[in-house]
Amino acid sequence: MLAAVLAAVLIFSTGIGEPPQPLAERALAELGARTQLAPGVTHRALHTTAAAGAVLGDVVEVDLSDPTVHAGLLMPGAIAARGPVAEMADRAGAVAAINGDFFDIGRTNAPAGPAVADGHPLKAAVPPGRRMGPVVPGAEIDSVFTVGTDRVARIDRLRLEARAIGPSTTYEVVALNQYAVPEDGIGIFTHEWGDVDRAHTLCGTDADREAPCADEQAEVLVRDGVVVAAGRPRGGRIPEGELALTGREDGAAAVRSLRVGDHVDVEYELVPRSGHPPELAVGGSPIMFDGDPVPGLDDHERAPRSAAGASDDGRRMWLLTLDGRQSDSVGATLQELAQLLRELGVEDAVNLDGGGSSTLVFRDPGATAVTVVNDPSGPSPRFVPNGIGIYTGSSELAFRPAGYWSLTRGGGERGCPCERRVASRRAVSTWDGPSA
Repeated sequence: MLAAVLAAVLIFSTGIGEPPQPLAERALAELGARTQLAPGVTHRALHTTAAAGAVLGDVVEVDLSDPTVHAGLLMPGAIAARGPVAEMADRAGAVAAINGDFFDIGRTNAPAGPAVADGHPLKAAVPPGRRMGPVVPGAEIDSVFTVGTDRVARIDRLRLEARAIGPSTTYEVVALNQYAVPEDGIGIFTHEWGDVDRAHTLCGTDADREAPCADEQAEVLVRDGVVVAAGRPRGGRIPEGELALTGREDGAAAVRSLRVGDHVDVEYELVPRSGHPPELAVGGSPIMFDGDPVPGLDDHERAPRSAAGASDDGRRMWLLTLDGRQSDSVGATLQELAQLLRELGVEDAVNLDGGGSSTLVFRDPGATAVTVVNDPSGPSPRFVPNGIGIYTGSSELAFRPAGYWSLTRGGGERGCPCERRVASRRAVSTWDGPSA
């Protein structure tokens, strides 16, 4: 099997829309021996060759059929916050981890796509015109890489369904803890959002992220189904058990119609297109389906890359990084990344945030901390808003150290993010340490 993989040839497109052409010199030159990190979790180094030069990479393979293995979302303590992957992994007791979604870097630092942690819906997708990351043909902003409550990894889409039921009318809600609330819309913000000023989420338009902030802004705070405060959006952490309804333009006018003391029920859910509730979901752009790269992937821009992939039955998953912008590793195009994943046996895959964000860590057997195993393109690994952590029965901590992100629920079936979340019985989060 190894010989077959080593002999496999990557096939690259000579241009967008053109049929792929085989180039014999672009092959997986070396796939290292497996190193067992923990039961069901292994690491292999790899080396590819391409016309532009050599590329070095690392891949962690995860056996989800092992009952002691599971995947979870890593976070630095809030949605609108950043932290180093290694630190988040150590805090959570992960045996391996990779960086996650593209994000609103330098502004709110919140990720672009939907996110689910421990079955709890954290956030929905920003409008298409406000997304970050390279354009991938056919990719939707609500695309995610998930591991379901059925312990199957897959690519899915998560659609937000939300509403606020006031004294005299029902208001449509179009955002959940997003760095960009759509024009004329109303968004829900919860304790998980963090300290960042929510007024920043009302800037730009659905087509131009650099446009000025909306002139019309309004916000109310809801506790136990009752409006307890009204005014303009502001910063500071929303208290546990409360949420904010934040509106812009026509949405602001609707929010202003709610008065302190009004009863309002707020409901929200992330609906999986597959029908399988995710235990973990992280935003990403699909680059492979059913073993075939998405047609029209870019084959010109080389960069450090991160990706997550799944086998045809979803019982195996891969976390992969390729180094780039280095003297010994030139990076890969999206087309090359997809073809390499195909060589490794991956059926479905998403492109995660790359460049300076690309980070893969794991903990050697017996070690007390993870090590960054790829070669980040910057002086040090970039702080990121989330990642995918891998846990095993031997790696999970029996306690929660300072800064560990934990979740408890206010009702409903465990692991289902599809249940209704009403203000008086919604999920509650606890943060045991400061934001990174």
